[in-house]
Amino acid sequence: MILLSLNFYRGQAESCDRPGKTTAAVLKTDAGEMTVLLSNRTPVHRDNFVKLARSGFYDGMLFHRVIRGFVIQAGDPESRKARPGIAYGEGGAEHRLEPEIVPGLHHIRGMVGAAREGDAENPDRLSSGSHFYIVLGRGKPVTETVLQRMEERLGGTVDPAVRQSYLRDGGVPHLDGAYTLFGYVAAGMETADAIAAEPTDGNDRPRKDVRIISIKIKKIKNTKLKELCNPELKNF
Repeated sequence: MILLSLNFYRGQAESCDRPGKTTAAVLKTDAGEMTVLLSNRTPVHRDNFVKLARSGFYDGMLFHRVIRGFVIQAGDPESRKARPGIAYGEGGAEHRLEPEIVPGLHHIRGMVGAAREGDAENPDRLSSGSHFYIVLGRGKPVTETVLQRMEERLGGTVDPAVRQSYLRDGGVPHLDGAYTLFGYVAAGMETADAIAAEPTDGNDRPRKDVRIISIKIKKIKNTKLKELCNPELKNF
């Protein structure tokens, strides 16, 4: 137990001391704002998201897929002119991205990942060029049994802080090691929860449209980001 505690706080200190800057994206939506930190560990996905956001690509798009306790998802340009009752999600940017699956990044509450086609159609696990999702958690508790199965599948042990987050706030550990995670909602998860609370139709589309109004990109010094002192994000 003593060794466990020392490792926990060592990771926290390393996170607080990291130099440089982190790119942040401020998403303004019909339901409120979210500030997403973009990981420097996944530079291809980070830069792709920044380029699209700065070009206005996401402006006006729906959160077209919402599943309580799982994720909210956006990124289909066809949803800008959405018609009632129509399912969206097939459209997107024309390019795909090579995966950047970073060991130590997990699908805890608030993480942002790149959506993709399943392994059967996409064995190389290439990411969509525009679709992204935000992990909700809290709706479905994660048990020790589920975490142990995930560890067996990945061939490693989950960091104690990540384990605590899964047990406390939920998440989707069955996606770990298979999808690229490139961001974290540092502020505004209540907005994601509000979107998730909207009633949905049989296609998981909210009956009341929730759109991305704009995304603004900014740089923040790491020393000013208390989120990076969070031991759950020491690999971020």
